[in-house]
Amino acid sequence: MIRVLVVDDEALVRTGFTHILNKADDIEVVAAVPGGQAVQTVRELQPDIVLLDIRMPDVDGLTILADLRRMPQAPVVAMLTTFDTDDYVATALRSGAAGFLLKDTDPEQLPHLVRTLAQGGTVLSSEVTRMVVDSYLNNGVREPAAVRLAARLTEREQAVLLLMAEGLANPDIGERLHLSTGTIKGHVTNVLGKLQVSSRLQAALIAERAGLLTPAQNEGAR
Repeated sequence: MIRVLVVDDEALVRTGFTHILNKADDIEVVAAVPGGQAVQTVRELQPDIVLLDIRMPDVDGLTILADLRRMPQAPVVAMLTTFDTDDYVATALRSGAAGFLLKDTDPEQLPHLVRTLAQGGTVLSSEVTRMVVDSYLNNGVREPAAVRLAARLTEREQAVLLLMAEGLANPDIGERLHLSTGTIKGHVTNVLGKLQVSSRLQAALIAERAGLLTPAQNEGAR
């Protein structure tokens, strides 16, 4: 069972996400709370996934994200937003968010996206993906620092990184490379360590900035 915490200042959003996700046989929303209760609720219930509103009146979602990332057993966090050009996207990605979802995400897609997060994948609503690729990734310039970091990777780790950048979860990467999920998990850990990042999206940023992603791969990410 995938245990999910929904954090949003709007009761209607909390109720809607809870209703949709609890219909799935393998997902349980353990709580749905406003931002001020988020950190304590995570400590008490230890959910696997946190769906976190990025803009709330009582507390900044980025502040909550930073607090959660410092926990010894940090949950996977995906940010919720109503804006497809949110100025906070880059900061959230650098801070370790595993994805971005618009609050009006297709209800039929929501359980699938949560499962992807639980399997170690990344999720971006199509509108957010387009903005990230166009504004933050696809600048056509290879950054020397990113090139140096990417040079630390073995050929196999680089192959894993490219599939991570496509948003694939560990089982899917293993299927592509004909390796076990456990082996892929080890490679992912090595990739994150060598790139000095804490999330798969941060690794994807470095892959693009190092010039590793082809235009086709960038387009596929959309």
